Amino acid sequence: MARYLAKGKADTLIGVNPEELAQVLSAELARSGLDIGPVPAQIPLERPKNREHGDYATSIALQMAKSAGKNPRELAAVIAPLFGAIAGIAKVDIAGPGFINITLAQGAQSAIVREVLSQGAKYGQGSALAGLHINLEFISANPTGPLHLGHTRWAAVGDSIARVLIAAGAKVTREFYINDRGTQMDLFAASMHAAAHGLITPENGYHGAYIQDLAHQIVVEDPAIMEKSGESALAAFRDAGYRLQLEQQQQVLKIFGTHFDVWYSEKSLHDSGAVATVAQRLEDKGHIFKADGATWLRTTDFGDDKDRVLVKADGELTYFTSDTAYYLDKRSRGFDLCIYLLGADHHGYVGRLKALVACAGDDPEQNIEVLIGQMVKIFENGEEVKLSKRAGTIITLEELVEKVGVDAARYTLSRYPTDTPLTLDVDLMKKHSNDNPVYYVQYAHARISALLRNATDLGVSMALEDFQEKLLIHERETELAGALAQFPQVVLAAAQVRGPHKVARYLEEIAGLYHRFYNDCRVLPMGDEKPGALHTSRALLCSATRQLLANGLALLGVNAPERM
Repeated sequence: MARYLAKGKADTLIGVNPEELAQVLSAELARSGLDIGPVPAQIPLERPKNREHGDYATSIALQMAKSAGKNPRELAAVIAPLFGAIAGIAKVDIAGPGFINITLAQGAQSAIVREVLSQGAKYGQGSALAGLHINLEFISANPTGPLHLGHTRWAAVGDSIARVLIAAGAKVTREFYINDRGTQMDLFAASMHAAAHGLITPENGYHGAYIQDLAHQIVVEDPAIMEKSGESALAAFRDAGYRLQLEQQQQVLKIFGTHFDVWYSEKSLHDSGAVATVAQRLEDKGHIFKADGATWLRTTDFGDDKDRVLVKADGELTYFTSDTAYYLDKRSRGFDLCIYLLGADHHGYVGRLKALVACAGDDPEQNIEVLIGQMVKIFENGEEVKLSKRAGTIITLEELVEKVGVDAARYTLSRYPTDTPLTLDVDLMKKHSNDNPVYYVQYAHARISALLRNATDLGVSMALEDFQEKLLIHERETELAGALAQFPQVVLAAAQVRGPHKVARYLEEIAGLYHRFYNDCRVLPMGDEKPGALHTSRALLCSATRQLLANGLALLGVNAPERM
């Protein structure tokens, strides 16, 4: 992963980047006139379990052997000298059937400290996804109640996905689709009206203390609403309740650190005429047909399990028509890729959404992506918590934050792949011990901050020009420095697979490596010892580690405390 200083010149190897190493290999092959076929975009690299075998190992010779027309070990003999010529690589060996082991020069990896501290908060960011304009839609809850635990998972993960995509160079618009029309809004209004008048909640209506709270607040703000009747009263409660509940959702998301660029109203989509004209706008694509008096979209042409009705025989528009109009609206706003983050009960939507994209003339493999988040359970004192004080059913985002805090909630929710069910242990999330992953990572940042304050007090120079990477040759130093160099690749991988959990797990690895380094390598001068170059270099390695931890936690929307 050859990262070079001086704009690509092979002056100092300070990390190992699979893409850049591939570029170096391609350039060396061209220079030498050797033809072994096309080099992959990335050189496969891994850390050997036994570090005596080198700092990195690659199977590139085995991967390219067939196209090169050589056996892997023969090809490795061609490639190995090309790697060996790169500055910063001390030794290259061939092992087994054609593996290439790479050993870096002493101190070479530690030069990453300069890059981390020079880039500061920008370290880890890249441009691999530059030019890609993404619409990321998540949560999109009905404005008829508090955000619950399922929404909470997307509130954390969706926001973190946006952050890693932006860090990888993409332009991202976070969007919340407000489901503010339809039967659920009518039931919401009827439920608040009944609560205000002391009546029984209508069948299939909304229950919970929050309905009573909303009704009370509406009446306090507008006492005259009690004099209204019929549809006029329901419309008044609907509008007032909608405003108050949406404000509550927005406020709790703000507290949670989840930001949205766009709050898009479903009602506005209908009012604009965009939904009513869907069939007309898709007519020239050749997938619209009429049957039994209804207007259909032939989504089975693109793998859907059945064709979808756009306009019923009685002229009523279906919810699928709204989905179609909404997608077309996103594309008209210039988004290259529309990512939908949906709940576990929306598996059936994946096929139909991809099919409607194809019917619209777009590429379902390029223009849309649907992620499904699995269910979340919460346990406290060894028992599952199911009841909410306010909602009467599942626990809410607000209540989870009250129990464990924003940082613990966000980190824990982002720490696992969304396609697996998740169980949250409230007792563990509140622990101030290394058993709690968020505490473990935050404590590493706070511990380094305390050390650096002490270093300054003891007169250790923290000037980057005083850094000497050649002094950092201890196994723990090179191990930590080598891991710091992986951060840009971790961020890119997290962006590519929409998996911020990769960042969380990496931060935990960094914290562990730092603690091992701290135990084996003394950083601060002792007694009457005067601060020297080694103290400075180690302190700057600590500073680079702290910067990386802060950058990684920021991608998860989690604070990096200086004291704990």
